[in-house]
Amino acid sequence: MALTSPRRSALSDQVIAELRSQITSGEWPVGSRIPTEPELVAQLGVARNTIREAVRALAHNGLLDIRQGSGTYVVATSELAGVMHRRFAGADPRDIAEVRSTLESSAARMAAERRTERDLRQLDTLLARREEAWAAGDRDEFVAADATLHMAVVSASHNDVLTALYADLNHLLRDRLRDDVGQELRPENHMDHARLVAAIRAGDVETAGTEAASYTRHCLGERV
Repeated sequence: MALTSPRRSALSDQVIAELRSQITSGEWPVGSRIPTEPELVAQLGVARNTIREAVRALAHNGLLDIRQGSGTYVVATSELAGVMHRRFAGADPRDIAEVRSTLESSAARMAAERRTERDLRQLDTLLARREEAWAAGDRDEFVAADATLHMAVVSASHNDVLTALYADLNHLLRDRLRDDVGQELRPENHMDHARLVAAIRAGDVETAGTEAASYTRHCLGERV
């Protein structure tokens, strides 16, 4: 549906909001190329300059990456995620691993106390999907499934601030996981997450926290 056309600045804000909605809703996932300028002009019924202005604004905010000769790609789902990705993309992997360990350990402990039956069903489904991807040797699907499982553990903490913070870091963490896994899935790089899910189900706070924190040891070469 074409957008209404009041004064220019308001129209530009409408287009920015519409494009942001496509990103945050997952319609345009991280890593995907968004429609071309002519396609967006046709979809939204606005001038090319207005589209260009909106895309540049979202690129400035860190949600989009304009690649000359290739297109425009989604790199983050929120402005904060974009800032974090730019700020920490070159950070020491050890530091990233320790931050992830701290957040996930705290979240897993809370999840063991607060998880609902719906959370447990979700964790079971995602754990199975992760293991199926590993068994199939599908690296990209495994990385996506693993990241989604970890996000579900954090969500099961039912701490909205922690969940939002982790979500903003999640794409950076996914990049690190992709590097850790390498170009192919090797047995020595596999981490058992069944113990983590079992501990959350059993309400075992200490084991849940310990299992979640094991990511740091894995990244530093201590296979668990």
